[in-house]
Amino acid sequence: MSKKVELDQEECIGCESCVELCPEVFGFAPEVGKAYVLEGADGDSACVEEAATACPVACISVG
Repeated sequence: MSKKVELDQEECIGCESCVELCPEVFGFAPEVGKAYVLEGADGDSACVEEAATACPVACISVG
């Protein structure tokens, strides 16, 4: 079973670091200036933890 990845859009500042580091899991919605978790994304992807660690506001949780 894949890990669940969550991104708190209220906290997201739209820096897109997660999208740059892990485009297979995170997308960016320019109309709201926020990142989001892609539908059906694999939470076990190697880049997820790196993206969560790189988030400047720590709004990504993996578990």
